[in-house]
Amino acid sequence: TSVLFMTLSLFFSLTALIEPGTIAGIVSIDVLLTLIIVAVTYRCASFRHKKVENANKVYMNVRANCKKK
Repeated sequence: TSVLFMTLSLFFSLTALIEPGTIAGIVSIDVLLTLIIVAVTYRCASFRHKKVENANKVYMNVRANCKKK
């Protein structure tokens, strides 16, 4: 609890020194960067997932062709 109290007191003492517009700017930039990171991660993961699906399809076709012989 003392760590929480120290963190909160530090936060409130810093917010008293920083103007509200600056805090709003920092929060909005933080939200924007978070959204960019999530979007890039999602696109990379979906691209990789498609590559794995395509590789599985090729592998299954090769197996199916081998079984027909």
